[in-house]
Amino acid sequence: MPMDQAELNSDQVLKRDIPWETYMTTKLITGTALQLLRRYDKKTENERAQLLENDGPSYIRVFINILRDIQKEDTVEYVLALIDEMLAANPKRAKLFHDKSLEDEDIYEPFMRLLWKGSWFNQEKSSKILSLVVSARSNKNGLTANGEGSKKKITSSDDVLKGLVDWICIQLKKPSHPNRSIPSSINCLATLLKEPVVRSSFVQADGVKLLVPLISPASTQQSIQLLYETCLCVWLLSYYEPAIEYLATSRALPRLIEVVKGSTKEKVVRLIVLTFKNLLSKGTFGAQMVDLGLPQIVQSLKAQAWSDEDLLDALNHLDEGLKDNIKKLSSFDKYKQEVLLGHLDWSPMHKDPNFWRENVTRFEENDFQTLRVLLTILETSSDPRALAVACFDLSQFIQYHPAGRVIVTDLKAKERVMKLMNHENAEVTKNALLCIQRLFLGAKYASFLQE
Repeated sequence: MPMDQAELNSDQVLKRDIPWETYMTTKLITGTALQLLRRYDKKTENERAQLLENDGPSYIRVFINILRDIQKEDTVEYVLALIDEMLAANPKRAKLFHDKSLEDEDIYEPFMRLLWKGSWFNQEKSSKILSLVVSARSNKNGLTANGEGSKKKITSSDDVLKGLVDWICIQLKKPSHPNRSIPSSINCLATLLKEPVVRSSFVQADGVKLLVPLISPASTQQSIQLLYETCLCVWLLSYYEPAIEYLATSRALPRLIEVVKGSTKEKVVRLIVLTFKNLLSKGTFGAQMVDLGLPQIVQSLKAQAWSDEDLLDALNHLDEGLKDNIKKLSSFDKYKQEVLLGHLDWSPMHKDPNFWRENVTRFEENDFQTLRVLLTILETSSDPRALAVACFDLSQFIQYHPAGRVIVTDLKAKERVMKLMNHENAEVTKNALLCIQRLFLGAKYASFLQE
C-alpha cells in the first residue's frame, strides 16, 4: 500500500471539504440528508452533541446510507472519520445504531464490506466502529434487534462477531499495516472477548497462540498500552476452559511471569495477577507457577505499595494458593522452594542422609540453579539462621555429590564461605568452618565436625 495511504489519519481526513450539494443534485443523498449534514459537518463537539441528543438516529441513517450508496474514497473515509470521532467522544452513542427507527437498516453491512475490501484507514475505522456498535446491542442472543421484522436479509450480530474474529486473526498473522495492524486488532479483540461466540471462534481459529508473542516487557507508552490490552485478552480467556488448554501448552505462563517481574504499571500487574489467580487451580498451572519461581515474585509484589484493593486481595489469594501447591511437592521441590524464597531453617531434610543421597543429583538441574541461589544467600542474606543453614547445605552437597568439591570450587564458593568464618554469630561460624573443612579435606576427614 502507498505510504501516504498507510499513514493517513483522521485529522487529515476531516480537513477535507466534501461536496454534499453535488451529491444531492445527482440524487446520491436526499434533501433531508443534505440539511442534516449541513447542520452537523464542521461544527464543534458541543454543537454536535446537542444534535445527536435531539435526533441521533437520523444522523446514523444518513451516515449508513452514504457508506452504502457512495463509493468515492474521499467521502467514505470522511464519513468513517466522522462516526469514529462521534463514538470516541462518547462510546454510549453506539446505542443510537440500535434505535427502533433503524430496524430496517442493515447497520453492519457497509462496515463489514469496508473491513475486507477497503484501504487500511477504512479497515481500521470499520473494525473499531463495528466492535463498539455490536457490543452496544441490547439483544445478545444471535440476531440484533435491527432487522428482526424485516423481509430483506440483514447482517446478524453473529455474522459481525465471526467476521471480526477472522479479520483479527488475519491481521495478527499477516499485518496489513506495519505499525497499526496489531494494536488495532488487539484493541478490537479486547472489546469483544466478553462475547461467548467470540471466545469460541477465536480459540477455534487457533488465535490464542497469536497472543503469546505479544506478552513481552514494554517500555514505550504505545507498547505498554498494547501489552495491557494483550493481558486483558488473556485474562478474559482465562475464564474460558477451552482457551485454558491452549494457554497451558503455550509459553504464556513464563512470559506473563517475566512481564510481572519487571513491570511497574499497576494496571498491567493487576491483570496478570488476576489471570494467575484464575489459572492457579487449573491442570498443572499451580505446579508450573511454583517451578517458575512465582512464590518469591508474589512475596516481592506484596512488599510494594499498590493502591488497588483487587490487586492486593488477588496477591494474598495467590500467595495462599501457591503455599498449598508447595505442600503437595516432593521433598526436593519443597527444599528448592525454601532456597528460592530464601527462607532457610533447620527443617529435618537438611540433616537427613536419605534426602541427600536420593536428591543430590537434582542439584544439577537448570545449570545448578538451586546451588547458585544458595551461594547468593551466602553473599546477600543478613539472617544468621539462613547463612548457617546455607553453609551446612553446601557442605552436605560436597559430601554427597561425587564431584561436589570441584563444582563448588568452580562456582567460587570458597571466598564467600571464608568471609563467614569471622561472622559474629557462632552458628554461622561453626557451619562455615564445616564447609571449608569439607572443601579442603574431603568429607571423610571432616565428618567428625558435623556434630
